Amino acid sequence: MSSTRIGLTGGIAAGKSTVADIWRAAGATVIDSDVLAHRALEPGTATHREIVTTFGAGILNFDGTINRRQLGEIVFADAARRQALNAIVHPVVRAEWQRELAAATGIVLVVIPLLFEVGAEKEFDCVVVVGCSEATQLARLAAKGLPVAQARSRIQAQLPLPMKMDRGNFVIWNDGSRAVLHRQAEQIWKKIKES
Repeated sequence: MSSTRIGLTGGIAAGKSTVADIWRAAGATVIDSDVLAHRALEPGTATHREIVTTFGAGILNFDGTINRRQLGEIVFADAARRQALNAIVHPVVRAEWQRELAAATGIVLVVIPLLFEVGAEKEFDCVVVVGCSEATQLARLAAKGLPVAQARSRIQAQLPLPMKMDRGNFVIWNDGSRAVLHRQAEQIWKKIKES
């Protein structure tokens, strides 16, 4: 059985995970690059060792795990350091989702926040972009405890949302209620299944 490959991307705190959950419940196989990145950072991996070598042992928690918030503060304050981290993590994560994608059948959704930034759009039959206003992003990130300045730097580190939306095959705008998001996700799911 062949598969339909969907790339899901969008702005930070736009609702990608919620859309992925809706489609998982509808029958999609979901591969989340953030989950793969977390796995790549686990102690004992080559990626973990390279990150500690690059950024120093000061980014480690007492148990040897990487303090992601502390690492985030470093890389989102310095574009060169962010590029260094991306050069370590992105190839490992990409190889893993490509492996999982090749083995999957049916409708397969790969969640990649930086899909366009890493030039992965050609790997998919269609790309869905989830967006919302910057005010909504800031409010959602603040609710997760991220200071406004750090939230802004994370938003600005991504390709501007209008550019992502222009390049996607489908757009879900998530500034409203969860019910509105569900309706949009269900409509697009139906179109993808029919294509």
